[in-house]
Amino acid sequence: MKLGGMKIKLEHIPIGEVVEGYFDDAEKGCRGYGGKLNIRPAFQREFVYNDKQRKKVIETVKKNFPLNVMYWVKNSDGSFEMLDGQQRTISICQYCNGDFALDDRRTFDILTETERKNFLDYKLMIYICEGDDAEKLDWFETINIAGEKLTGQEMRNAIFASEWLNEAKKYFSKANCFAQTEYGKYLSGSAIRQEYLETALKWICDAKNLSDIREYMAEQKSKKISNCDELRKYFEEIFEWAEKIFPKYRSEMKGLQWGIFYNKFGEKNFDAKIFEKKIIELMEDDDVTNNRGIYEYLLSGEEKNLNIRKFTPKMKRAAYERQKGICAKCGKKFKIEEMHADHIVAWSKGGKTVAENCQMLCAKCNREKSNK
Repeated sequence: MKLGGMKIKLEHIPIGEVVEGYFDDAEKGCRGYGGKLNIRPAFQREFVYNDKQRKKVIETVKKNFPLNVMYWVKNSDGSFEMLDGQQRTISICQYCNGDFALDDRRTFDILTETERKNFLDYKLMIYICEGDDAEKLDWFETINIAGEKLTGQEMRNAIFASEWLNEAKKYFSKANCFAQTEYGKYLSGSAIRQEYLETALKWICDAKNLSDIREYMAEQKSKKISNCDELRKYFEEIFEWAEKIFPKYRSEMKGLQWGIFYNKFGEKNFDAKIFEKKIIELMEDDDVTNNRGIYEYLLSGEEKNLNIRKFTPKMKRAAYERQKGICAKCGKKFKIEEMHADHIVAWSKGGKTVAENCQMLCAKCNREKSNK
């Protein structure tokens, strides 16, 4: 069968042949099929199956139920790359390797000889595809639609595979990688789904005024840069700075845009002790409804980050009636829907969002006051 310029042939390959010579190593990669199958080529995601998912794969095989079709690409040198089916293949290899047991606590090595033989004789349905790099990636995108979607960064990794990317993935994308163990408490998302790497790239692109992550990755590939030292050092500088000015960690700090903060405010002088005192005060302030915004507020001084509690409709109506519909600044009369509630004593100067501190201003006066 041919799809475009791609040649495709269905093969039935026993599990015993696929798991032969299996290894998964941070330096050497992940291989099987007697070393001929690259299970995790550059365009593949890291292993993301949880225990329940991988056990389900093993139960499917043990019950001799059909497992979904997999796709390999055959290279000109006779080797193969996994196009689709990595998660299932690694689950099978890990089980045969004794890396986990099923719910009955039986690992592969304590199965009966007949059970082991039946398992290894189970034939996987694998489409073998042949084509050039562009055809492989096009086909990969096509078959990926039906499965678990690749993240944006996983797709970028496919396009910009390079020695630089391999090094960056070691630092940002592996389970228990340095970025996760040292700074994971500050980061949202998952390392193995490339979200840490994507975050770091977004931040350094902002620092370099690049409009797209692809620009940075393309540059590393075109220059044949073999390490990720620039990105790694920049990333570490961000959190050295953050921990210096906010030495006490709080859960509200997780997932904030620390790299963007560093790019904007990294050269300013801040007093960590003053910041800590203000954080305590703001955390206890009932008017502050967004505690996560406290950090950006302290850096920028912009109150919008705090989502200050607003005056209720009842407070607004009371102030409007008290003022007889007259703007407290310009003295002109307006309908209530043409006016805005305003703090008489500004919140930043200790004014609270209570009825006694509410005044009604026309839109123009409120805007002029806000701009001062």
